[in-house]
Amino acid sequence: MMRLGVLVYIEKDEQILMIHRQKRDEHQGFWLAPGGKIEANEPPHEAARREVIEETGLKLTDLHLQGLLSFPDLGDSPFGDEWHVFVFYSNSFQGALREDCPEGILAWISKKELTSLPMWEGDRLFTPMVFQQQPFGGRLLYRGNVLHESQFWNL
Repeated sequence: MMRLGVLVYIEKDEQILMIHRQKRDEHQGFWLAPGGKIEANEPPHEAARREVIEETGLKLTDLHLQGLLSFPDLGDSPFGDEWHVFVFYSNSFQGALREDCPEGILAWISKKELTSLPMWEGDRLFTPMVFQQQPFGGRLLYRGNVLHESQFWNL
């Protein structure tokens, strides 16, 4: 089955808001940007805004599409399905962080430290691209929990 999702990288003072995932699923123990599934008939940018409010309490006042990622499923993907994920960036928001994020622990992490955190190997590759001026595309093929193949290009 094909699924659509969003990830939103939120920046403040050279720090990025991340979630240390506590929820018991394939992402447990990893650091992730806020995000989630796009619901039926929901445009990606609306899903991004909704997920950020639900997970962080912040209301985005500006949002930029930075990338589009494909995660094929050849029967052994850790994500259970084929995914296509819209990757957004924002440095403009209102509100205060919620203290009870349903997905895990929220933390502002220095951009320089991001890729040294425990995260999916593919996230380590594409995360720096989010902060460049050039939108990107990518294909990340996992076999089990191992990144088997990756390819990136400019959009």
